Amino acid sequence: MQSNTKRKEEPLFIKVHEKDNVAIVVNAGGLKEGTTFSSGLVLTSRVPEGHKVALKDIAEKGEIIRYGEVIGTALKPIKKGSWVEESMVELPVPPDLHKLDIANRVPDSLPPLEGYTFRGFRNPDGSVGIKNILGISTSVQCVVGVLDFAVRRIKKELLPNYPNVDDVVAINHQYGCGVAIQAPEAVIPIRTLQNLAKHPNFGGEALIIGLGCEKLSPLMLTPDGKDRDILSLQEQAGFSDMVASIMKMAEEKLEKLNLRKREICSVSDLVVGLQCGGSDAFSGVTANPAVGYAADLLVRAGATVMFSEVTEVRDAVHLLTPRCETEEIGNALIKEMQWYDEYLQKGKADRSANPSPGNKKGGLSNIVEKSLGSIVKSGSSAISGVLAPGEKAIQKGLLYAATPASDFVCGTLQLASGMHLQVFTTGRGTPYGLAMAPVIKVSTRNTLAEQWNDLIDVNAGTIATGEATIEDVGWEIFHHIIEVASGERKTWADQWGLHNDLALFNPAPIT
Repeated sequence: MQSNTKRKEEPLFIKVHEKDNVAIVVNAGGLKEGTTFSSGLVLTSRVPEGHKVALKDIAEKGEIIRYGEVIGTALKPIKKGSWVEESMVELPVPPDLHKLDIANRVPDSLPPLEGYTFRGFRNPDGSVGIKNILGISTSVQCVVGVLDFAVRRIKKELLPNYPNVDDVVAINHQYGCGVAIQAPEAVIPIRTLQNLAKHPNFGGEALIIGLGCEKLSPLMLTPDGKDRDILSLQEQAGFSDMVASIMKMAEEKLEKLNLRKREICSVSDLVVGLQCGGSDAFSGVTANPAVGYAADLLVRAGATVMFSEVTEVRDAVHLLTPRCETEEIGNALIKEMQWYDEYLQKGKADRSANPSPGNKKGGLSNIVEKSLGSIVKSGSSAISGVLAPGEKAIQKGLLYAATPASDFVCGTLQLASGMHLQVFTTGRGTPYGLAMAPVIKVSTRNTLAEQWNDLIDVNAGTIATGEATIEDVGWEIFHHIIEVASGERKTWADQWGLHNDLALFNPAPIT
């Protein structure tokens, strides 16, 4: 214990790649001017925790290199040992989507990882759930007030009678009417809602609550296109009848769901989503590499793993297209990047809108640096498929699921793609959670894990201080996933009931 404490007090920096001419300061609270590292580097100014220090003199217009890649150019000369502040770094041009290598450095498959199982709920359609939830979908925002009232009563009056059912979740949203339902891009919110209604944690027993005059027909959301699981409020005799009818249908579903039992399932049945939020400069050297190691383990075990967030991939896409198994997959990845470039241009925005103020406070200078650290979550496996926003995952292996970088929108779209649980890395901290699927929170720093000891599930900060390796924490995350999927362990977000609203991605016009 004494040696660990001593190690933490020593001045430490992390240099990721041999080509790097900057490194990040590890020590909590940062380091003061005059601090000398074991390498002989002396700080010429104070450098905050997680922020970059110049390892050599960098001339004006000179390249600033981290992760072995150019993250920007110097707007003025930067002296060795000085703090490389965000204001000193000019954003470079993004990779040219028309000049990318594709499928020419496909990683070899790693040895299969066999024998790993979890206890899940098998569904009639062959899918597997890790929770047993009554899901109630809505076809339009107009019904949300009534449904929320009914759900409160269902949870209080009915749910205690069905101990095998974990929860009752309403899929509320702001779509359904007042929208251009036939617009080409309307396919995204409609597909998302259709796939959310069929989420494997619902066991095929979801209900649909509609109003009766909306553009999005409730029939469009049913798994089989039949109306037996639909309730239209305009056909009911007032509010009390609406609530009573919802509760009657809910109880019929609860009786069926209560019969579900966990059984042994292969880890290959799992669909795991990866995301980061409240990122910092440690994300790319602790939590994300550890998650990437766990992602490789999952792929080796035959599971489906999804990474996302277009704007946090776009500036590192040149490192991903060579890993695509085929040119077709590589071109699909490029297509999603191009679509989002055009989407941002329509809104007169560009990639500089990301990162957030908190990301910058945590040491990330720009979206290039953030992207290079973000894609490390994908591990080292070949990319076996690309999903459009909200599209259902049907293949195994490592998939790129295109989503915006917004935590809530990304989470919603990954749920639509069939995600059972999400592994979420954070450096600044966020209590984000999802009602439909557990969220395993991984801290990038020891100080955050200590500060939020009842919100962080796994601490990867030990990698920065040398107390653990990326491999150690990767295996910890892998086993944590299995325990959560089996219902043997609760995430902190689930324990406290911290669940964010779903957020549809709707790039189509609102009328």
